[in-house]
Amino acid sequence: MNAAVRAAVRTGLDRDWEMFGIRHGYQGLISGDTVKLGARDVGRTMDRGGTFLHTARCPEFKTREGQLKALSMLEQHNIDALIVIGGDGSQAGAYKLSEMGYPVIGIASTIDNDLHGSDISIGVDTALNIALESIDRLRTTASSHDRAFVVEVMGRYFGYLALMSGLAGGAESIIIPEVPIDAEIIAQEIRSAYQRGKSHALVVVAEGARCNAEELAKYFQEHQQRLGFELRVTRLGHVQRGGVPSAFDRLLGTRLAASAIQHLDQERHGLLVGLIKGEVSATPLSEVVATKKELDLNLLELANILAA
Repeated sequence: MNAAVRAAVRTGLDRDWEMFGIRHGYQGLISGDTVKLGARDVGRTMDRGGTFLHTARCPEFKTREGQLKALSMLEQHNIDALIVIGGDGSQAGAYKLSEMGYPVIGIASTIDNDLHGSDISIGVDTALNIALESIDRLRTTASSHDRAFVVEVMGRYFGYLALMSGLAGGAESIIIPEVPIDAEIIAQEIRSAYQRGKSHALVVVAEGARCNAEELAKYFQEHQQRLGFELRVTRLGHVQRGGVPSAFDRLLGTRLAASAIQHLDQERHGLLVGLIKGEVSATPLSEVVATKKELDLNLLELANILAA
């Protein structure tokens, strides 16, 4: 996100615009928590995770009254257009403002990668690499001690992070919300891996799956005597949201923000800018909020083949 803020500020300044940051997201928008940003204010931010402007949930903004307060604050501060960097909730808010006639451009940024209008969002590559590094480290322990491990990754109810990290990490089994599966099937897959001569077994599960890490751990504990082995669980949690942004994410944030400024300069708004088939593209916010992103389940089939 910081790379996107930096690029938006400096490309806007290049057009002789005044640039402002809004702290704490929509909460700061409603309360008027704005700060003028110059070129030096966004210096040395590229290597910092998260956002130096901070973010916060804002239930009030979901109401009509809250949205009108936000518009009033924008008018009071003489802000002519808004760039919203975030995921589905942020872009739903951006669409509401756009519907009310305010010029808004969205930038796709969510590690869940569940936002229609971008093949990959800001933050996904960094989160994926953090998850993969953790999986690689756990595999070393699992192999040394002949154990089975479950790694739970984030992603809410979209299985992208689990699928991609499991595929890249060589997991014996991947559990995602899109494909329900029973714990007994996972137990059979782990047993089969040992029977094929493997010294360990690794399961990657999405936090939003029905058969999540907690359910698996409970099942294996209850049936340990019959199954003949125990299962160790590691939940990566919010560690995936931190760390130094990857080169890909820094470049992606930079490209998307520069495109957002260009669209506003040409008086095009009500759009989300994202990366589609390797190109920076714009999708109407109305389409973004109305369309559910689909996961490529062919990759899950490939992962199952490669787990032989």
